Amino acid sequence: KFAHLRLACRTEMKPYYTSKLWWCGITLLGLGELGNFAAYGFAPIALVTPLGCISVIGSAFISVLFLKKTMKAADILGGTLTVTGTYLLVTFAPNVPQELTARQVENYLVSWPFLVYSILEIIIFCILLYFYKRKAVKHIVVLLMMVALLASLTVIAVKAVASMITLSAKGKMQLTYPVFYIMIVLMATSCAFQVKFLNQAMHLYEVTAVVPINFVFFTTSAIISGVIFYREFQSAALLSVFMFLFGCLLSFLGVFVIARNKKEEHLQIPFIDCGHIPGQKLTGKIQPDSHSSCYGTLNNEDDLVKSPS
Repeated sequence: KFAHLRLACRTEMKPYYTSKLWWCGITLLGLGELGNFAAYGFAPIALVTPLGCISVIGSAFISVLFLKKTMKAADILGGTLTVTGTYLLVTFAPNVPQELTARQVENYLVSWPFLVYSILEIIIFCILLYFYKRKAVKHIVVLLMMVALLASLTVIAVKAVASMITLSAKGKMQLTYPVFYIMIVLMATSCAFQVKFLNQAMHLYEVTAVVPINFVFFTTSAIISGVIFYREFQSAALLSVFMFLFGCLLSFLGVFVIARNKKEEHLQIPFIDCGHIPGQKLTGKIQPDSHSSCYGTLNNEDDLVKSPS
């Protein structure tokens, strides 16, 4: 964002990919996602996924430092709720063994709870896809529910792949099993379709609406998939489960407060004076639409002098 703003202020416009600052940001983003991927190999899904709310707090503080945004009371309230929820998540997260072998993943794939869950998920996804394709229903809930359903498969595959790579690095080779490559294909496919539907939601709705709803749907779906597939809360005490869910609720509220406090900002786009365009006879000015690539229709002089026959 900082790189885009700096490029927009220059008199000579250059492509964003020529900026060293932009590449620095992309590199840091890639390193962060790589760390997030590795975390699934060492911690439960129910812990790693909700901690994504930390990125929302980080973005709020970084925007104050680099983008010169104003810290508001809502930001402080949302940050406090999120930090409190994060503390509860870390404290009451399920304590289960994280070393998953290829054989264990194969057994989980054919277990009846996961098979029932998969069938229900496929049915719900097909119903949503029918309304999306056939009925042209593109409500934000429909789009983000499809993203969440795909995300549940993504996190299952990511944890399996990360765990098998971790064990292989320790000397217990797991990369020779076919299930490893099945999980890689599942991870890549589900992730690609997630991006498709998430981009559609971002195109149709404001970021302030998409970010919190997607976080809640994604986190809930990931936790449910971890509970069913990896049985993460199988031996957890009732109090631990309650406090963990309460921590999730506080994190959700914190993200909603922070995201809803941010208003969509557009760069100032200069007006185009059509009176100075040769061959055009217009006295008004046309302002580009920020939601479209079109500037409007210009009438030619020839069309103005033609009379109906």
